[in-house]
Amino acid sequence: MAELAVERTPIPGLLVVRLPVHADARGWFKEGWQRAKMTALGLPDFGPVQQNVSFNTRRGATRGIHTEPWDKFVSVSTGRAFGAWVDMRAGASFGTTFTVELDPSVAVYVPRGVGNSYQTLEDGVAYSYLVNDHWRPGTSYPALDLADPDAAVAWPIPLEEAEVSEKDRYNPRLADVTPVAAPRPLVLGAGGQLGRALVAAIPGALGVTRAELDVTDTSPGGALETWPWHDHDVVLNAAAHTAVDAAETPEGRAAAWAANAAAPAALARIADAHRLTLVHYSTDYVFDGAVAEHAEDEPLAPHGVYGQSKAAGELAVGTAARHYLLRTSWVIGEGHNFVRTMQRLAGDGVSPAVVGDQVGRLTFTDELVRATRHLLESRAAFGTYHVSNGGDPMSWADVARRVFALSGRDPGDVTATTTAEYAVGRAMAPRPAHSAFDLTKLRATGFEPEDAAVALERYCVTEASRP
Repeated sequence: MAELAVERTPIPGLLVVRLPVHADARGWFKEGWQRAKMTALGLPDFGPVQQNVSFNTRRGATRGIHTEPWDKFVSVSTGRAFGAWVDMRAGASFGTTFTVELDPSVAVYVPRGVGNSYQTLEDGVAYSYLVNDHWRPGTSYPALDLADPDAAVAWPIPLEEAEVSEKDRYNPRLADVTPVAAPRPLVLGAGGQLGRALVAAIPGALGVTRAELDVTDTSPGGALETWPWHDHDVVLNAAAHTAVDAAETPEGRAAAWAANAAAPAALARIADAHRLTLVHYSTDYVFDGAVAEHAEDEPLAPHGVYGQSKAAGELAVGTAARHYLLRTSWVIGEGHNFVRTMQRLAGDGVSPAVVGDQVGRLTFTDELVRATRHLLESRAAFGTYHVSNGGDPMSWADVARRVFALSGRDPGDVTATTTAEYAVGRAMAPRPAHSAFDLTKLRATGFEPEDAAVALERYCVTEASRP
């Protein structure tokens, strides 16, 4: 008896599953669907919600080629059938064809956008299929001519001898089919430093700003609920209320909790409902900064409203089945940030006092994007990861001195001060004294963070060359 196995095919995502069939004089038994075993072998955990059975009375009954708007897991209960699949998705694999004979020992996982067809090879064939969306009357989907010369399916029983429905005799040919659009990654908060970097670097990503999609509108029938989520497969949530000091005010507190806690909670529910992968970005502010380096499993202990709202958002995101929670720190990208401020001060001849008792690592947006893509493309285990640039931790004063040196100024022109001294006369939220992350878990996935000092030099040179 063959072992359970999952095999790839020329059509991306279309998988053949070899099922052990236990037979004796009484008949046979098989595990037609075994989530734990099959997903361990690479089958997507596609979340079936409906099971259907198709019984075919006579040999030669031929159905399809249909491209239903859901993922499908097909297996034969009795008899034998010939299965044919044609990739109808936009992209390099459009039009690719695959065929295999189906019996009780062979099942096939069919991703959305791949056309499927079945021809019975004997009388009394029943096959069942699991789908991850409910069938609804009036559902329409692309179909393909069974005799299309480009797909060139080698039907065991010639179509002129087969039983084909009237509808399936008049489907369009491949040249006339509009390809099924691939789901696009969706970047929320596309107007910020990180959001802009994600849109620029992730192929096919659709970026939306708050003006286009207000993530804080979680009301029934509101912006989040009515967004066309079926157009996407990954949601990258770079939207956040990041005004740390303003979050301590009554108005800022409400805004922070809406954007940093309520919105991620709604996105987690949406991700599960639509089988999306949710990538969410959080912060070192969820910790109290009492230890030199923070590991992923350190208990949350935020001081201020910003950190508290982000911690609440983390707890909500953690309930999503497919999630990457990326904690990061000291983000530098395109837009207003600490490094640009120091470059401006250096150019203006200012000699600033900069906090020297807050220690961490810079995270450049291109590095955060690179880590995001790595986790998604390598299909790393879902969960929480700490992401920053590497190298030795530095204080803000250390960073400022390096920026001054790279700007042609004497680094001694930067004076170190304490957080307490800097806060005198200012309405400031509490900051963690230590923000550096332990990057062991990220490195274990095969990702090596670039040294922050190297990235800082490149960033400063690039900024200095701008007109």
